[in-house]
Amino acid sequence: MLAAAQVQNVLAEDFAAYVYGVLAHAGFTRRFHAELGTRELRVPLTRDSELFRRAVGIGRRLVWLHSYGERMVPSGERPGVVPPGGARCLRAVPGTPEDYPEQFEYVEATRTLHVGQGEFAPVAPEVFEFEVSGLQVVRSWLKYRMREGAGKKSSPLDDIRPQRWTAEFTSQLLNLLWVLEATVAEYPHQEKLLEEILAGPLVLADELPAVPEQMRQPPGKAARKAPAQQQGSLFG
Repeated sequence: MLAAAQVQNVLAEDFAAYVYGVLAHAGFTRRFHAELGTRELRVPLTRDSELFRRAVGIGRRLVWLHSYGERMVPSGERPGVVPPGGARCLRAVPGTPEDYPEQFEYVEATRTLHVGQGEFAPVAPEVFEFEVSGLQVVRSWLKYRMREGAGKKSSPLDDIRPQRWTAEFTSQLLNLLWVLEATVAEYPHQEKLLEEILAGPLVLADELPAVPEQMRQPPGKAARKAPAQQQGSLFG
C-alpha cells in the first residue's frame, strides 16, 4: 500500500511503530481534538524518509516500554526488562499482614508517593496524574492493591486477596513509574515530530488503494459467525 503511494517499502511492524509514534501522545490529542470526536482516526503519513525513520524509532521505543520490555526489544537490551528511571523506594512498605497498606497519598511538594508506611520518590506530578482514556494509571494500579482492593465483585473469587505487601509489588510499582517517566519524556519529541510531519509532504488519502469492505469489519466477526452457522447445520 505504501509502495503504491511511492513512499517506501516498509515492514508491517515498522508501519505499526510509525503510527504509534505519531499518535500515542498528548500533543496529537490536543492537535486533533475536534477530529477525534468523529471517532475516525486519521494518520498523517509523511513522504519524508527521515521523518518516517524518526517516528518508527520513537514508536518502537514506546512499544518496548509499554509492553514492559517484551516487544520490539532494542539491540543490547534483555527482553522483559524495563530501563530504570529516577523513582526509588526510599522507605520499604512493611511486608507484615497487619501493616498491609490501606491507603496511599501523593505529596506534590516533595514529589513523594506514600504507600502505607512506604515512600517512593521522586515521582513527577505528570507521572502520578498520567491517564489513558480517563483511567488514572498509578491511582488505579494502587487502588487494586490496597487492603480492601477495588472494582466490582462478580464472584466469591474476588474475595481472595493478598495477605501482605510483597517485594514483587514494590518491583512492579517501580517498573510502572519508570515506564511512565520514560513515556512522558518522549512527549516533547513526539509533538515536535508531529508538527514537522504536518508541515512537510504528506501522502493523500486518494493516493492509497481503496480499503476492501471486509477489512473494515471488526476483528473476529467472521470467526464469531462460523460457530453459529455450524450449530444451525447440526441442529436443523
